[in-house]
Amino acid sequence: MTLQQLKYTITLAETGTITEATSKLYISQPSLTNAIHELEKEMNIIIFNRTNKGISISKEGEDFLGYARQVLEQAAILEDKYKGDNGGKKKFCVSTQHYSFAVNAFVDLIKKLVRMNMISA
Repeated sequence: MTLQQLKYTITLAETGTITEATSKLYISQPSLTNAIHELEKEMNIIIFNRTNKGISISKEGEDFLGYARQVLEQAAILEDKYKGDNGGKKKFCVSTQHYSFAVNAFVDLIKKLVRMNMISA
């Protein structure tokens, strides 16, 4: 099982069609179907029910996709933390009520940080 196979599977589940998924992933239809078939074979489950009318997610597939999303989220967290210039992205969050003085204070802070070259505009 690879992260790429998980991404393919989730994209197919989200788009609902092989054509749309391949377009979004910039891969060929055989590449997508082969990757998903190999994943299903390795995990010994059927993720997608296939009919001449298209695909649908199986019950096992629903469970599998939940875990696959968690794995990809954790992989993204690892990449954010350890890739990049200084060991990860720095995040800055602000939460406030919709008061004009709070907005003005935030704008003033951002302007000051830009002047100090601590952030880029």
